[in-house]
Amino acid sequence: MKRNRIIAAAFFAAGTLGLTACGDTSDSTAAAPVHAAAEVAGATNAAATTSATAPTTPAVSVAAFGSSENTITVNSNEKVTVVPDIAQVVYAVQTQAKDAAECQNKNAEDVNKVIEQLKDLGVAESSIQTSDYYMYPTYNYNGNTQKITGYQATATLTVSDLPIDDLGDILSQSVDTGINNIQSITYQSSSYDSAYQEALKLAVGSAKTKASALAEAGECTLGGVANIVENSNYGEARYTDNALASKMNASIAKEEMLTDTGANIMPGEMDVEVNITVEYFIQ
Repeated sequence: MKRNRIIAAAFFAAGTLGLTACGDTSDSTAAAPVHAAAEVAGATNAAATTSATAPTTPAVSVAAFGSSENTITVNSNEKVTVVPDIAQVVYAVQTQAKDAAECQNKNAEDVNKVIEQLKDLGVAESSIQTSDYYMYPTYNYNGNTQKITGYQATATLTVSDLPIDDLGDILSQSVDTGINNIQSITYQSSSYDSAYQEALKLAVGSAKTKASALAEAGECTLGGVANIVENSNYGEARYTDNALASKMNASIAKEEMLTDTGANIMPGEMDVEVNITVEYFIQ
């Protein structure tokens, strides 16, 4: 019976110690019975001492409310329409000969003629670039026999910054000089940079209008800009006039010279588009 009373006293002491850990620990008079009971329990039974160990009070971490800013995030798309005023033409000069060296020399002569013609038409030399060149043998397949009959060389010229108003005359005369294939005709705008910047400003304005509507609906006050991300890729807007290229190639195949090419060039319009994401502070 005496042993049971000692163990009960130890448990009571443990309970008293746990309560004071969560409450006021300034009362020193309550500590004496605890220590006395613990000493008696320790002298009587070591197991009772282990049971009398006070439970550890867990630590609690409370984050301050409103420590992070509240925001609204919106996406915005805008575009500015421009009229193309310059063109890029990719020409191909093809030559054939029975001998490889002869084929190469003939191709070089034809390319030089075209370049000189383009320069005479007012095209800057810096706008003319040899973008590709290759030569390969041509074969005659007779049954299972493969025989080389000659060689074909192709040089590709990329001509940039051609004024739209002069494009028709440039195409016609370059074909007459020795161009035998037009791979592409692409229209561009010299005002692309300013148009892109204007589109960015419009997109920011549209984003603010969206954010204001959202803030008003959510009974919030819209603050300043927290972050802006440009999602669109900056690159010159262009489109290819496949119809005109096909028409020019058809005239080349028929060995004709188009006299009305200039009148048929209608570059139309292009859209310079941007996409952004804007984050605003709200209160």
